[in-house]
Formats: sequence, structure tokens, C-alpha cells
Amino acid sequence: MKHYLSITDMTPHEMTALFDLADRMAAGDIADLKHVADVVRDHTARRAGSAETEQAAPAGKVLGLAFFEPSTRTQLSFTSAMLRLRGSTLGFAGAGGTSVAKGETLADTVRIMSGYCDLLVMRHPHDGAPRLASQYASVPVINAGDGAHEHPTQALMDLFTIRKQKGKIEGLTVGLVGDLLYGRTVHSLAPGLAAFGARLVFVSPPSLRVPDYVVEKVRRAGADSPTSVERLADVVGALDVIYMTRVQRERFPSEEAYEAVRGSYRLDGPLMAAAKPDCLVLHPLPRVTEIAPEVDSDPRALYFRQAALGVPVRMALVSILLAMAPARARREYPPTVERPADQTLCPNERCVLNHERHVPLAAMEEKGERCLYCDSLRRM
Repeated sequence: MKHYLSITDMTPHEMTALFDLADRMAAGDIADLKHVADVVRDHTARRAGSAETEQAAPAGKVLGLAFFEPSTRTQLSFTSAMLRLRGSTLGFAGAGGTSVAKGETLADTVRIMSGYCDLLVMRHPHDGAPRLASQYASVPVINAGDGAHEHPTQALMDLFTIRKQKGKIEGLTVGLVGDLLYGRTVHSLAPGLAAFGARLVFVSPPSLRVPDYVVEKVRRAGADSPTSVERLADVVGALDVIYMTRVQRERFPSEEAYEAVRGSYRLDGPLMAAAKPDCLVLHPLPRVTEIAPEVDSDPRALYFRQAALGVPVRMALVSILLAMAPARARREYPPTVERPADQTLCPNERCVLNHERHVPLAAMEEKGERCLYCDSLRRM
């Protein structure tokens, strides 16, 4: 595992090892990272056929933060994680003050930043941007959210929170509620839950149903077909976990489309009264109106605790990737071409391939059914 770009980059075995390490880090034990890092590294080496690693501790390392999109929890928790590991951070929040505003390409930005840091964390408004970045970075890349596509580190902390509170994930019934079409946290969490054997219930209006590529990943993970309903009240009493999401204004193609579904779901006192006594309420945050303030005092509401647990999870992920990183060597970059301004490479208008001038030649030539960057069907 050179990079962490998608929830499917880790097996349940690897995620469990990471959670074990995160438990130790949450308890203040960061002195010996080798044991669990070895477990994950050895498992990955068997899959990849290589065991060459640097075995470096995070102390003295530099974490690069390339946040092209606003962030509070993800950016600050990665910063906190690296500082607690006795490393340091550099980077930017918003591309307005960088050379991107002058027209610098993503490929060039990450090549430059790779020379300044040992690991790069990227958030970007375009689907698939971290995957494109990984092809030009000479250090490991972590996807901290790419458009409406995925948010795999959020999924790790969600799974960790459930395991920590319930003691298991297998067999639990989890309701994913709200914006399932544009909600990148759900797009990562659903396959992760399925890989651990949870049962999924999708709760959304028809216009915000989960994308088919996410359903395919859920099925490939071995889960039964998810249940889909429109009303949370119809299933709330059967859920072990309620995962609320906000309807994201910034992802919608128009204000009219957003207004048509805004406020579709709201978790309040009466709904909580109908939920199981030990049901967990999670939310990736930020919250707008989808959880009433009265729910905050309910002991089953764990979203603020969930956010805090992002620190040990990200400490563990950073430690493992740095421990597994090969020694620095001159990077051979893939052949790059300049995309004609009028050429669309992917039917998904948010895909990074449609926004970057310089793209890998392979991206121009690939004929697969789905885009390798954003998972969209390639058929136009």
C-alpha cells in the first residue's frame, strides 16, 4: 500500500491492524510502532510481492497538507496527528494563495510538494484528483476527500468509532441517511461496512440515491443487497447505527436542485425515542439542520466523540504509510500529454480529467468500462 486513495485499498485484515494501533495511540502509546506496522506491511507485501520498506518512525518527518477545498476536522486532525507523532506539517488551505491561482497544474504542484514533505494529504473539489496526484508524487498520497467521490480516512474513523463502542461491526444494521448521491463519506463507508459484514439500509429521497458504482463495491465486498427506503421513521427502530449526512449545497448543479431536497431528513427527539436504547448516532460533520440540537445531550449521540477519534486513526495511518514507504529514489513519471481544451475524457463533469490540462497519456487512451479516477461509467 504505497498510497491510501480509496477504502478498497485496505482489506478488513489491514483495517483491523490499523484500528489496533489506533487504540494504542488513543491510550498514549506511540513509542513502539513496529509491531502493528509489520503486520500490515507484511500482509501488503504478500499481495504486492515486495517487502522492501524504509521502516521509518514519524518523528522528524514532515506531513504535507494540500487542501484545495475548505476543511476543519480533517485538516486539523491530520495536523494534530502529526504533531502528536513528533513530526511537523506544512501546506495550504485554499489554492488562492498558491501557484495554482497562476495556472500551475496539479501534476506540477504535487511534484513540487513531494520535495518538501515525506507524505502528502490532499483534499480537492474534483473527483479522482488524489489518484492523479499519486501518479506524480514521489511520496505516499492520502485522499482526504475528492469532490463527491470518496473520503476514505473519514470511513476509517467511522468504522473505528463503531468498533470501539459496539465491540464489533459484523452483523450490525447501519442506516446511511440523507445525501447518498454526493456524500463522499457514504461512498467510502458503505463498502467498508460491507467488508466487515454489516447490513446496510440506504435512506434517501429518490433524487439522492447512492450511485451504482458504490452499490457494486458493496456487493463485491460480499454483502447482501442493501435495503433502500425513503423514510427514516420506517426503519429507525431496526438500526444499530444511524449515520446522518447533510445535503451538500456545494455539490448540486443548481440552487433549484438543492432547494428541492434541502431539509429532507431531520433526526429529533421523537425519532430518537423510537430508536434502540443502544443505537449509535454518527455524523461526519459539519451539521446544518439534519440533527436537532436536542439530540446532542442524548448519550447515544457520538458525533463529537467520533470527530475526536479521527486523531488516533490518522496517527495510525500516517505511521503505517511512513513505515511502509520505500526509500526515496528518482521518480519515473508517467508519459503526460496536454488535453485539448474542448476534449472531455470522462462523462462525469466533476472528474479531474476534465479539469486538468496535463493528464497521463494512459488516461487519454484507456478503454475500460469505468473511469479509473472517479468510477463513472465511460460510456458517453
